[in-house]
Amino acid sequence: MSQETVLIVGATGNIGVAATLAALRSKRNVLALVRNQDSAAKLINYIGSDNGITIVEADVISPDGVQGVVDQVKAGKLPAFQHVIATAGGAYTEAKLHKLSTDDLRWTMDTNFTSNFYAYRATIPYLLEQNNPNASWILQTGFQGEIALRSGPAMSLSALFGMATAAIRELKDTNIRFNEVRLGMRVETDAAAEAHGTHKSSKYANVLEKVLNSPEMRGGLIRVLEPDGLENWKFEQNQSALIQITMKKVHPGTFQMRK
Repeated sequence: MSQETVLIVGATGNIGVAATLAALRSKRNVLALVRNQDSAAKLINYIGSDNGITIVEADVISPDGVQGVVDQVKAGKLPAFQHVIATAGGAYTEAKLHKLSTDDLRWTMDTNFTSNFYAYRATIPYLLEQNNPNASWILQTGFQGEIALRSGPAMSLSALFGMATAAIRELKDTNIRFNEVRLGMRVETDAAAEAHGTHKSSKYANVLEKVLNSPEMRGGLIRVLEPDGLENWKFEQNQSALIQITMKKVHPGTFQMRK
């Protein structure tokens, strides 16, 4: 059996680095979408090696960006993929709601929401056609959509919440295992995390690896409040279309689960 490949949208961001590490740790190859070769070089520097990584440049904000990559995969010019981790985003304007300009609103929505929607629209038909029973799609979102401390990012992330719920319902009886991972902490590449006192990409990779490797995690909203103690985290399936799991450390080695 050939080695599986994970397509990572937004591979050079803080979460994209974690997603790349998660895929490689799970013994899968990576098809990394990057803005340009400078971004590619940064990714390889973060990871420490280009082994198992295929780099492809794509403008994920363009409606043809990810679609062009899928077309190349179909043509045999790029490796086939069985999994997608979408981490596109990064627009974090601090303007108050009534002061948010039209240009800033469009930029924020395009960067944080539309890019991930385009990735979904381009890759889902391909994964359905391939009909691989192990196929999965992970959408990375954030708690800013709930707490709304910054209006622009909050609105764009809230749109992703709706997209994720629709995807979970529409893909329920297909070969594609869809999950949303909603992050409630600041994650940065390791050197930046050490400098700023935030959480490391290399540690957060454990969360994404867990979701990627767990076929029982299907149709889930996985709310990540702390990245510690994953070895004791249990996923509980229920009959609802949307499963919510809060990974919040209550005391060492346990998590609070909410359905």
